[in-house]
Amino acid sequence: MQDEDDAGPELGLDLGAPPVADAAYKVLARKYRPASFDALIGQDAMVRTLRNAFTAGRIAHGFILTGVRGVGKTTTARIIAKGLNCVGPDGLSKAPTVEPCGVCEPCRSITASRNIDVLEMDAASHTGIDDVREIIDGSRYAAVAARYKVYIIDEVHMLSKNAFNGLLKTLEEPPPHVVFIFATTEIRKVPVTVLSRCQRFDLKRVDAGILMDHLAAIARTEGAQAERGALALIARAAEGSVRDALSLLDQALSHAQGAVREDAVRDMLGLVDRTRLIDLFEAVMAGDTASALREFAVQYEQGADPLVIMQDLLGFAHFITRLKLVPGLRDDASVSESEGARGRALAETLPVNVLTRAFSMLLKGIVEVRDAPDPQAAAEMVLVKIAFAADLPTPDEALRLLKARPGDGARTGTPAPRQQSAGNPRGSGERSSALAVHAQPQSDPQPMPQTAPVAQSEPVLADFEAVVARARETRDVLLQTQLEDHVHLVRFEQGRIEIRPGPRAPRDLAGRLSERLAHWTGKRWSVLIVQDEGAPTLSEQRRRIEDARHLDATRDPTVAALLAAFPGAQITAIRDLVDVAPALAEDAGYIPDLDAEQDEDD
Repeated sequence: MQDEDDAGPELGLDLGAPPVADAAYKVLARKYRPASFDALIGQDAMVRTLRNAFTAGRIAHGFILTGVRGVGKTTTARIIAKGLNCVGPDGLSKAPTVEPCGVCEPCRSITASRNIDVLEMDAASHTGIDDVREIIDGSRYAAVAARYKVYIIDEVHMLSKNAFNGLLKTLEEPPPHVVFIFATTEIRKVPVTVLSRCQRFDLKRVDAGILMDHLAAIARTEGAQAERGALALIARAAEGSVRDALSLLDQALSHAQGAVREDAVRDMLGLVDRTRLIDLFEAVMAGDTASALREFAVQYEQGADPLVIMQDLLGFAHFITRLKLVPGLRDDASVSESEGARGRALAETLPVNVLTRAFSMLLKGIVEVRDAPDPQAAAEMVLVKIAFAADLPTPDEALRLLKARPGDGARTGTPAPRQQSAGNPRGSGERSSALAVHAQPQSDPQPMPQTAPVAQSEPVLADFEAVVARARETRDVLLQTQLEDHVHLVRFEQGRIEIRPGPRAPRDLAGRLSERLAHWTGKRWSVLIVQDEGAPTLSEQRRRIEDARHLDATRDPTVAALLAAFPGAQITAIRDLVDVAPALAEDAGYIPDLDAEQDEDD
């Protein structure tokens, strides 16, 4: 709360007047608290709505103000209370006004927090039904020294369930002389029954450019010189909170003793030099691991926190991505000229998929650094992973590499792989990857037999594979697994199957299979156990086919070239191109003509 001697700085926020020497020092957040809607910055939509409501006489009996800390919720509530009760300098005004004069007795008493009809309650320390009962009882009586009796409840989401329930009836049908104003940072914790009885205003974060201008005006009023870069650092650290920004400016004025410089603010906040941060980002994205580790070591020795470095890199990656997608952000007032120029250069060089991959790795790396017993080592490993990943092809590049077979470059018109930053070529012979590649085998292996559909003229269970398929369709997973892994087929005929069970097959397998066959087909089946060798199990047959496909894939010239380019890489999966091409094409941004490629291959 403010004392009465705060009225001078509060009235209209006159930033052109020289500072007043008070007996007791007041922090900037209190000294320059707005006293009218004209002095409230960054909340134009709310101010416009309230102005129209007051002008038209459509004043609600309940308001709820929500937003992050320090954006003006309580300040707005006090301005509304003064507007409701202002009688003008001459004391003759009979109606509420959106422009309180600040000099009449109601305005001065509300500013000094001594008006008996404007009551403020902190719900964080008054959470119970008894506290709310006092408000309910007091609302029955008319205002004594003001036009309206105003109840301001801060952090209203802290009220208990019983307190909210007790307030509902009075809030829905309050006396005509009572107005409730609630403020909260956790709007989701407020019951819907309360929200539905109030007019809601969402106070947004203040834009960095507006906040910088506001800080510059206050610094001039305080007789201090502030560099634009220093104000940008404070505005960025405040994250849209005016109170946080004023607190940081207050600290910077004490730290700088008259001149707020960028380097001093950076040291005060424990931030990394923005230029050096960009140097580190460029080295990492270029795959220059040695330079990145050297730069990180220098910053760490100068006192930078590894977690803060990771967070700054994450923010810079986000800034470049937005800069690439929204060119209008190049005129952001909170970004220095050098940072904007280098950011634009990186945005033109790095593809979006590379930036998003780096962002994801940094996001995961921040958690690792935060939880690691040695944050420095964890941060270095994150930088190493990102630097090595910078040389890996993106999905669209991998697809182009697969399409661009040796000697077919002119046919496919495949563009060259993306280039890294100048002066930092990709390393050779140092990268390894777990990239899963696909190659169409030179000779197609024998396909697995397919289950005959029911509608065909041939029998439903035409072969042993069809029996296994039927077990799969009926979700008899146990029988399906046993038939695939432990049964060697000797002979298959309609109504008769000869098998040699493996050593791990259950003893009742033949009986259960005979019962299931009779149930599926409505006919009697004989399942005989013989000692003949029989065919390999279905699982063994599939493994042999996969081994053959893997061998054919390693012989493919394109795959061989990829494996040679990335020492240590392995083929982890093989998929038919017709199955995976649509998803890869969607990532790459085009649709390949598979039929044309098949014709050319033939």
